[in-house]
Amino acid sequence: MRTLSLLLTLVLAAPAVAELPSPRLDRIFPLGAAAGTTVEMEITGPDLEEGKTLLFDHAGLKATFVQERRFKVSVAADVPPGTYDVRVVGRFGVSNPRLFAVTHGLTDVAEKEPNNDPTTAQKVPLNVAVNGTSDGNSDDVYRFPAKKGQRITISCQAGKLDSAMAASMSLNTADGKPLASSGNYHGRDPFLDFVAPADGDYLVTVHDLTYRGGLPYRLVLSDKPQVENVFPRAVQAGRETKLTLFGRNLGGKKSPWSLFDLPLEETTLSVTPPADVSSLGAFRFTEHPVDYSVLPTAATCTLTGFQVRHPATPGGDAQTVLISDTPVTLEQEPNDLPERAQKITLPAVVSGRFDKPRDADWYEFEVTEAGQYAITVYCERIGGRADPYVVLTDTKGNRVAEYDDYGHRINAFDGHLRDPWGVQNLAAKTTYRLLVQDRYQRGGPRYQYVLAIRKAEPDVYAAVIHTQNPGPAGLNLRRGGATALDVILHHTGSPAPVTLTAEGLPPGVHAAPTVVGRDTRGTFVFWADENAPESVGTVKLFATLKAGEKTLRREVRPYTRVWQEANISSSRPTRELVLAVDDSAPYALTFVPDRVEAQAGKPVEVKVKLARRWPDFKSKVTLLPAAVPGNIQLKTPEIAEGRDEATLTITPQPGCPRGEYTLVLFGQAQVPFSKDAKAATRPQSLVTLPARPLPLTVRK
Repeated sequence: MRTLSLLLTLVLAAPAVAELPSPRLDRIFPLGAAAGTTVEMEITGPDLEEGKTLLFDHAGLKATFVQERRFKVSVAADVPPGTYDVRVVGRFGVSNPRLFAVTHGLTDVAEKEPNNDPTTAQKVPLNVAVNGTSDGNSDDVYRFPAKKGQRITISCQAGKLDSAMAASMSLNTADGKPLASSGNYHGRDPFLDFVAPADGDYLVTVHDLTYRGGLPYRLVLSDKPQVENVFPRAVQAGRETKLTLFGRNLGGKKSPWSLFDLPLEETTLSVTPPADVSSLGAFRFTEHPVDYSVLPTAATCTLTGFQVRHPATPGGDAQTVLISDTPVTLEQEPNDLPERAQKITLPAVVSGRFDKPRDADWYEFEVTEAGQYAITVYCERIGGRADPYVVLTDTKGNRVAEYDDYGHRINAFDGHLRDPWGVQNLAAKTTYRLLVQDRYQRGGPRYQYVLAIRKAEPDVYAAVIHTQNPGPAGLNLRRGGATALDVILHHTGSPAPVTLTAEGLPPGVHAAPTVVGRDTRGTFVFWADENAPESVGTVKLFATLKAGEKTLRREVRPYTRVWQEANISSSRPTRELVLAVDDSAPYALTFVPDRVEAQAGKPVEVKVKLARRWPDFKSKVTLLPAAVPGNIQLKTPEIAEGRDEATLTITPQPGCPRGEYTLVLFGQAQVPFSKDAKAATRPQSLVTLPARPLPLTVRK
């Protein structure tokens, strides 16, 4: 009940938003291209007026405007295989991103209608990427050749590339004999692996699960190398490590593992983790990890790591590997009974796997120093398919604790996953046993995990997502006004105050250091001078906190809303935080004084000043608190019609910890607005803007 109450509080605390126009990119087509080629791209979405620029997060991707909502996109030959964000820049700023795939060694082909049944099936070669759209109440059918014994993988990439399509796929012989079918293999996307039983043509059929039409996809048919996963799934920072890659057409030896009743192959790859990832607590990816069994936000917001891929794969199968600051231990069988528990030494990072159905992995360790220890299992976050749980016992079998699901759900930011996490007080000179097992007792090559047990020291994973609600949007800042990001914090030890700062701000744009405290949610505000030049560029946010005598500096991860529908991924990570400065804001809110001190248990008052930037804006402004710590009460007034200030009362509650806090208010007002600057009448639009943040010092 406490968790439910907290979630409701967080949801209700978020202000309802009906913003001025903000570009929204709903769809791009095609969803990808081969390196070294040029394609014509079509874009769709509202508020894209004067959208003549596409902004990619890789310099090797460039777009030339052709006509309204059409561009020529060139992909340099040296752009690595992967997925890349594309945004539209137009009259009203920058849009939300959509994903664009780059492949190597594949030929791009456009779908040609009619191709709705075997008689009209479109002929395509192997090693092809077909850019298509789903047919309403019908199928897309493709005919391709294969030689007897040839191993072929077929991947329909839709959800992986921000498409709303829930793809379903089937494979048949040319005369209609069913061979295989798939759905929901890589997240929502299907995948097939087969060895051709004879020379001849084969048919692959694609449709949306509910037969919705007009949804884009990218169908890849290939006999090139494809990686299913790697092992181990954790490596030590600064150390070269040899990984074993499992997959198809790898040219290596036959693996003891199999899927779809077909053996996998294995080969090795040496990797060294990127040097800055561990120090910044970051995650580096070449492919946005949106094809897991868990939502993309949950898969990425609480791990430190990077991705690896086989150098000969076309793209689409990068694997996540964790980075540890301690040596990594490999699980050793047999450890399926308490008395056979594998002995490990703390701090421990163990790369394991549920080898077979009903596998149970037991570990035994002795605690030399009493204190709080964090126990974490990474499974869904590394693409594992298990739903693991953890049971901690003493050596007599008495249960000490059990850990299960973890992560915050805050509006569209869904960081909740089925990986266990917990903190437990452990006694010195005591031996414990720990069980890791899949909730449904499944096993096999896809059921990997990493177990970490270490002292629970202060640290944090920080993320931001735009406050525009409920749909996708870019981060747009109007001159003379302000805009904000939701801040979500996952503390990994005892919560410590966290300060967020911005770097790389464009001219005329400002952001103050923002203290979130020990909470899980905050608000970060940017504001712009009235004469700030128009600009579009990237900014970086960092979070710092104290861990004993050390100061930790962590990279803040940006996220974006993808869709507002409840049944598909609501948010995902991006590589960059893009900020656009444009037009003028209708109003701005500031505090006087701009910094305040208060004593716990005693109220203090500050003035909220309103600057009306638009001459015809006269209406009242309602003030709403944003993510205020529970031990601080705000009595928020409204600024009456025609007035320009009000008084805010701040009361730190008795027992409120002394220290620094940052308070943020949102204003809501009806503002006259029309896209046509010469319109005789301007309808009222509800516009929500944040005030500049107010630093608060609480003293005893």
